[in-house]
Amino acid sequence: MFTEDFLHYIWTFKLFNTKDLNTVQNEPITILKSGQHNTDAGPDFFNAQIKIGETTWAGNVEIHINSSDWLKHQHQKDNAYNNVVLHVVYHYDVDIRNATGNHIPTIELKNLIDTKLISNYKQLIGSKNWIACSNQIKQVDQFVLQNWLERLIFERLERKSIEINQTLLLNKNDWEETFYQTLFKYFGLKVNSQPFLLLAKNTPLKIIDKHKNLLSIEALLFGQAGFLNNDVDDEYYLKLKKEYQFLSAKFNLKPLDASLWKFLRLRPANFPTLRISQLANLVAQEPRFFSKILEINSVQEFQKIFSVTVSSYWNSHYQFGNTQKINTIKRTGKIMTDGLIVNVVVSILFVYASSIQNDELKNKAIRFLEQLNTEKNTIILNFEKLGVKSKNALQSQALIELKTNYCSHKKCLNCSIGNHLLKN
Repeated sequence: MFTEDFLHYIWTFKLFNTKDLNTVQNEPITILKSGQHNTDAGPDFFNAQIKIGETTWAGNVEIHINSSDWLKHQHQKDNAYNNVVLHVVYHYDVDIRNATGNHIPTIELKNLIDTKLISNYKQLIGSKNWIACSNQIKQVDQFVLQNWLERLIFERLERKSIEINQTLLLNKNDWEETFYQTLFKYFGLKVNSQPFLLLAKNTPLKIIDKHKNLLSIEALLFGQAGFLNNDVDDEYYLKLKKEYQFLSAKFNLKPLDASLWKFLRLRPANFPTLRISQLANLVAQEPRFFSKILEINSVQEFQKIFSVTVSSYWNSHYQFGNTQKINTIKRTGKIMTDGLIVNVVVSILFVYASSIQNDELKNKAIRFLEQLNTEKNTIILNFEKLGVKSKNALQSQALIELKTNYCSHKKCLNCSIGNHLLKN
C-alpha cells in the first residue's frame, strides 16, 4: 500500500482529479487553498480554504488512509480536531464525527489518483537498491538535479550551523574558542572526534595563548590527553612529562582518561598521537585562527597553513616509546587539509556570515567549496557508478547531504529528484 505521507504529498500538490469533485455526502467541493502542512501534533494541514456547495470554509484538514483511522486515532474525543473542515481519505469505510458530534465533510481519493503515480511511488519506496532511484536517477533532467544540489548545500550548511551555534552559545559568543574547538573535533575525524573535542574544552585557548614554545604546547596537549601518565624511558617523553607537571600545577589542570582514545583499526597516520603533534604545530604558529579566515581569500593559502608536520620525534614513532624502523615525515595530507577547509573553515565562516547578515562572506564560503576538488568517499563513488558525477566539493557535500538525510530515510517525497520521477 502506501503511507499517509504519500497522501500528504498528493494533497499538497493537488495530484488528483479535482474536476467535478464531490464529497462522499455528494456535495460539490472546490479546493481553494490546500493549507499549510503541520509537522507537529494536531490536524495535518492548517488554514485551508474549502468551498462546499455555496459556502466557503476556512479551517484545518485531516488526512487518513481509511476514514476509520479517525476513530483509531481517537480524534472524535479530541477538541483540537473540532475545527477540521475536511477529512481527506484514500478509502471511505465509515462515517465520522468530531467531539461535538458534527459530521465531517469527506472526500475519497481512491478513484481520483493516477494509477501511474501510485505505481511510481511503490517502485521507489519498495526499492532495495543503494538509493531508491538507482535505476532512474540517470534519466533525471540535469536542470532538476543541479537546482536540487544547490538547495542541498545550503540545507547542509544550515544543519551544521545548529551545532556550531550551540558551541558558540556555550562559549559566550567567543568565535576564536568556537573555531578552536571545531578544529580539534575535526582532527579526530569520526573515530576520535569526541576525545579531541574534550581535549579542546579541557585545554582552553586562553591557556594555549600564554605559550609560544612548541614543547610547552605539546606538553599541554599530550598531558591533557592523558598520554603522559606512564613510565616511558624516553628523553622526549620525559621532557614533555616534566613540562606538563609544571603547567598542570600552575593552571590546575586535570587530564582526560587515556582510555578514551581509539587506536584499533585506525591507519597509523590517523593515530591520535600524530594528530595531537600536528595540532600542536598548527596552534603554535596560528593560535587565533578565526580572525585569519576572514582575511584569507583562497583555498591554496588555507591548504598551505593546514599542511603541518609532526615534531621530529614522531617521524620515527607512532606511539610513545615504540620506535619504528624507517623515519618518515608525517605531514597532514591533502585529504585532511581539504577536509579541514570544508568542515571547519567553510562551516564557521557560513555561520558568522549569517550572524552578521553578510552575503558577501556567505558567497566566499560557497566559493571555497567550488575551488576544492570533489571528495572521494563511498557515497561519492557510488553516485559516480550511477552516472551522477561531482565536479567539486560543493557538489560532493550536496550529494553527501542527499544520501544521508534523504535517500537513507526514503524521503523521496521531500526530494526534488523523487518528485520529478513520481510525476514523469
